[in-house]
Amino acid sequence: MKTIDEMLNLDLLTREQHNDIEAWIAHADSPEDILKMPAPLWHAVQRASEIMRIDDDLTRPPPLGTSLADEAG
Repeated sequence: MKTIDEMLNLDLLTREQHNDIEAWIAHADSPEDILKMPAPLWHAVQRASEIMRIDDDLTRPPPLGTSLADEAG
């Protein structure tokens, strides 16, 4: 939820999109249910994620000399 809040604060989602996404996630019973989000909402999240470069953060290797345990803690 923190990420979609940040997307809203950066004006990458409208208040309505944010509320709809938040409601969808709140009522989803599993990750698979979240993946069934209506296409317009997914497109909004994808567009905001691209602008925020979220995928870059998730796929960036840790700095040299840092273990995954160091990254988590």
